[in-house]
Amino acid sequence: MWAASCLASCCAACACDACRTVVSGISRRSARIAYCGLFALSLVVSWILREVAAPLMESIPWINNFKHTPSREWFETDAVLRVSFGNFLFFTILAVLMIGVKNQKDPRDGLHHGGWMMKIICWCLLVIFMFFLPNEIISFYETISKFGSGMFLLVQVVLLLDFVHGWNDKWVGYDEQFWYIALFVVSLVCYVASFVFSGVLFHFFTPSGQDCGLNTFFITMALILGVLFAIVALHPAVNGSILPASVISVYCTYLCYSALSSEPRDYECNGLHKHSKAVSTGTLTLGLCTTVLSVVYSAVRAGSSATVLSPPSSPRAGKPLLPLDGKDVEENEKAKPVSYSYAFFHLIFSLASMYSAMLLTGWSTSVGESGKLVDVGWPSVWVRIITCWATALLYLWSLVAPVLFPDREF
Repeated sequence: MWAASCLASCCAACACDACRTVVSGISRRSARIAYCGLFALSLVVSWILREVAAPLMESIPWINNFKHTPSREWFETDAVLRVSFGNFLFFTILAVLMIGVKNQKDPRDGLHHGGWMMKIICWCLLVIFMFFLPNEIISFYETISKFGSGMFLLVQVVLLLDFVHGWNDKWVGYDEQFWYIALFVVSLVCYVASFVFSGVLFHFFTPSGQDCGLNTFFITMALILGVLFAIVALHPAVNGSILPASVISVYCTYLCYSALSSEPRDYECNGLHKHSKAVSTGTLTLGLCTTVLSVVYSAVRAGSSATVLSPPSSPRAGKPLLPLDGKDVEENEKAKPVSYSYAFFHLIFSLASMYSAMLLTGWSTSVGESGKLVDVGWPSVWVRIITCWATALLYLWSLVAPVLFPDREF
């Protein structure tokens, strides 16, 4: 007994030393990577609990307080939502604490980059505490998560537009024949890929003998939008570029595919149902990894971008998200300014926590086989389609707004 106690103490001491070594190795440069790792860990925990926690949660009286025990899918969804809620609160608290941080002399700068042992402990406690909350609070969080997920998708669209405009301006700025040819070639490849991809979508998602008018409408709209992007961008009054138009066209086609592939597997117009009757661990892993990469890129890009809501050609481009007051300019010239908005960085992770919960639960409405898939169900379909149309409207607005309102900055 004494030997076992000593062995347990030694193991605990080694584990603590290992944790201290890991968190002490997180420097200023790797802090963002650490936050991304913590977020990825939350998704892994959500996924694991979705698969194994249902029997345990059925025995918890304040969770299973119904006259008739719900289905297993309900407990799986509830487990994901509770982990997501803890993750959301963790990053929201950090976002609020980081409001107004402008330079590295601010004490909160150290909180953002350091104190990792304390932050990991707080994160764990928050997630555990969520399993003691009543079902009504989790149900409310589920409702607002749908709106938060929409905001996250909107941020993704704005970031894409910012990236595409920056890419185009950089190549045009070289003012050399090679880069103009490269711009034309990339644009041509993007448009060819978009049209070919649309043909593939017609083949798989509008099978003969089935009434698939909705799928035909979705694919046709994506094609029309792609052509409209080029027409508007090359109009003499707009004087735009074909590169952003082609990239946005490919992205809209991809969103259309993503929407169609999210249709229920028993839907007769979903051509993938013949190839995906069984849901493998590899399929789930691929879906989860794709989600992690998308969320992490958006968070890092949004946190470090100084022009999230302005195109690169705007006079406001390059200005910080939180502009300095005239009184603070002299003080901040002596201190090194922060390289990105800490508050906005954590806010994106908060929204991403909601978005990931919706993906893992099929937007909380999946049943049957779809409940075992990542991002499958009619809500997922319409979210993707609306995102596609919102992307198109935002891009077209970025082209025509300077023409319609020449006296205003965009």
